[in-house]
Formats: sequence, C-alpha cells, structure tokens
Amino acid sequence: MGPKELLTKIPEVVVGWSKCRGAADAVIQKGHKGLRILKVLWRYTGTRPSNLAKNTILVKWLPQNDLLGHPKTRAFITHAGSHGIYEGICNAVPMVMMPLLSDQMDNAKRMETKGAGVTLNVLDMTSADLENALKAVINDKSYKENIMRLSSLHKDRPMEPLDLAVFWVEFVMRHKGAPHLRPAAHDLTWYQYHSLDVIGFLLATVLTVAFIAFKCCAYGCRKCFGKKGRVKKAHKSKVH
Repeated sequence: MGPKELLTKIPEVVVGWSKCRGAADAVIQKGHKGLRILKVLWRYTGTRPSNLAKNTILVKWLPQNDLLGHPKTRAFITHAGSHGIYEGICNAVPMVMMPLLSDQMDNAKRMETKGAGVTLNVLDMTSADLENALKAVINDKSYKENIMRLSSLHKDRPMEPLDLAVFWVEFVMRHKGAPHLRPAAHDLTWYQYHSLDVIGFLLATVLTVAFIAFKCCAYGCRKCFGKKGRVKKAHKSKVH
C-alpha cells in the first residue's frame, strides 16, 4: 500500500524526511512514540529498526509535495533544504527542522524567526525535544497561522507558474527564438568567458607597479647608503 492510500485510512499524519545516522535515528524513533494519536510517514532507507514505534510507517520513497498538500498532514520534519522549505510553505504545513549543512541552518533560522516552525540541533537533541517540538507545531495554532500567512504571500502572484511557463515558451516561438534574450556569454571566446584576459591584465598591472616600486626603493637605498659609504672611504684615506 502506497503513502497516498494510507492517508485514506488514517486520521492525521506527520511526514518525515530521510534517515540520519547513528544515535540520531534512535532519538527520532523514540520521539515518534510520543505521538500515539498520529501516524508518522518516514522516508527511511536501510535496515528496519527493531524498536520502531507502532505509529511509524517506513517507506523508501514518498511523493513529498503531494503528501504535504494533503489536508490530513499536520507537520513536516525536514532538514530545511530549500526545496523542502518551499514545499512546506506552499502547502502551509508547520515544520520541525533539523539542519545539517550548507544553507539549511539559515533556512531554519528564518522560518523559526517567522514563527512557522521549530529548529532542533541533531547533535544534542533528545527524543523529548523532538516530541515536544512536534506537539508544539501541531497543537499551537500560531504555527499554522504563520505558515498559512507565508503560504498566502508566496502564492499571491499575477500569474500561475504553469501559465507563466506557457507564456514564455510561446513568446520565444513568436519571436523566432528571441535572439534579444540570448546571453552575450555565448559570443565570448573561452578565455574571455573565464575572465582570463581580465586576470592577466590585473596581474600584469600589479607586477608592473611592484617592479617600479622595487626599483624606486633600490635607487633610494643606493643614493642614501652609497653616499655614506663614499664619505667614510674618503675620511679613511685622509687619515692614512
């Protein structure tokens, strides 16, 4: 039975992302047990955990965006990657975020600041932290209200994305390829494309300035110290 079919037989669901590693898995599994009234759909690849909570359903793949758009979905556990964040906003699902790397920390911080989710640290979180975070985004209406407000802002546009794509395809066809929109980069040589000519010019300029500065310093040193040396030699010759 697929994830979509499961939704027809269960009252409410939490959608989870792919597995972490090591101790974090055990924490997440234990955290799911506290949500006895909810089912947790967890995208998980690997050996089935022996202590898996009864309310957790493991799937190797799930249509994430479709499940987030289902009215029974109450929360979304995510790494806070850009795609997951946008899908959560678009479908107005409060999030529990566990960022790991790259832009995920910044994405999670932004969503938490806007009151649309809760951020947990994967390295030191406990099962109680996960359970409390899920209960907060599910039971506290402010999270749902905030994510719905963000979703409304995100969707408020003059044209639907599909209609916009159709318009630009037809625009290019009407104008015979729209050569005026063709990037000028296509007409550059390989060394211009990689800015090697600019780098070469700047490098030559820096080396020239450095060479002139070195010569000026050397000339000044010869004038100053060379004159003193000649004076000392002349003085010694007079003494002898």
